[in-house]
Amino acid sequence: MRIRIDAVDLPGRTHPVPTSRNGPSEPRDLYVAVQRRDRPGELLDPHPGDAPSATWTLECTATATPTGTDVKGPYVQDRLGRRFVYLSWGTVDEEGVFSMFRRAKLMLDMVPADVLAEAAREGVLVARLGLTDPQGGPLCARVVPPHVTWTAERDTYAPVVAKDA
Repeated sequence: MRIRIDAVDLPGRTHPVPTSRNGPSEPRDLYVAVQRRDRPGELLDPHPGDAPSATWTLECTATATPTGTDVKGPYVQDRLGRRFVYLSWGTVDEEGVFSMFRRAKLMLDMVPADVLAEAAREGVLVARLGLTDPQGGPLCARVVPPHVTWTAERDTYAPVVAKDA
């Protein structure tokens, strides 16, 4: 199975970022990316904060269990049995180093069970969401419906198989 995250309404390229926990904020160059499980420094496909949209596709496995569908993968986080995907917001300095300052959690346990089961059969679980919070900044914290819409789609990716002539 794959998880595809389709994001729109990014907050802009420049956003005030705290220079310390309680210190002043200054505008910085903003990016968003998917964080690899247990490796905050490994980010999938960073997008600038002023991009018209951002899409990420994550490889994962979906296994039927007595309690529902269990999703695992390199970008699926697992804390106390609650699976989620991190969208990490950060700045990029002159050397290209990403410094995370905020994250959003796409909570997989909030996907309706029937949608998750259908996605496991069809091949793709799709999350659609806007990435700007009500104050105009980067969306953060737990992201649950109605701020994200989950659907299942048929996986149209079909690997090319060579045939003997």
